[in-house]
Amino acid sequence: MPTAASDPSVAGRGRRAARPSGDDRELAILATAERLLAERPLAAISVDDLARGAGISRPTFYFYFSSKDAVLLALLDRVVAEADTAMRQVFDTPASGARDGWARAIGAYYETFRAHRALTVAWAQARSTNDEVRALWSAVVERWVQRSAAAIDAERSRGAAPPGPAARDLAVALTSMNERVLYATFSGDGPAVAEQDVVGVLLGIWLSAVYGTAAPG
Repeated sequence: MPTAASDPSVAGRGRRAARPSGDDRELAILATAERLLAERPLAAISVDDLARGAGISRPTFYFYFSSKDAVLLALLDRVVAEADTAMRQVFDTPASGARDGWARAIGAYYETFRAHRALTVAWAQARSTNDEVRALWSAVVERWVQRSAAAIDAERSRGAAPPGPAARDLAVALTSMNERVLYATFSGDGPAVAEQDVVGVLLGIWLSAVYGTAAPG
């Protein structure tokens, strides 16, 4: 399955024309959007706000993006690429033990989205109304589920983890938990885990679910 960064049906979506990745004006629009989303929701941000913050005119904005929703989608493309890179590095690098491997995976996931916390909240909220955001996020989560399920199967095959629910079902449930915990922590929407405790809490639950007890090694 191609990553979001390499899939042409995703990476250029919502843009009027493909632009060089280093285009200063496009980057200024994206930076403005992320800054404003830390202050107020997407619904309270106008195209004029984005253009003014990027130091361009409204017509120039439309040369790069068809709408403010397209800006949100482009930001998701970029952060997903960051997260995919971080997760690939974790899964492709030998761990010193099972606990270390899962800790690094959960830590990479958490740190990537914590660095873009306002965007993480905006995407979660946009998924209920924006089909493109929902489709891209679903594809991203599917990749993480597949990697996690493969890791669970590998641990069971080597006798480190006991039989249990289907590895894919377990990976779906645990990945969904990660999403909700991070959203609650970053947004303050409902009961939430303190930021400094998120990785430890999630790690403990993953280890218990996969191994039944603390992970060996």
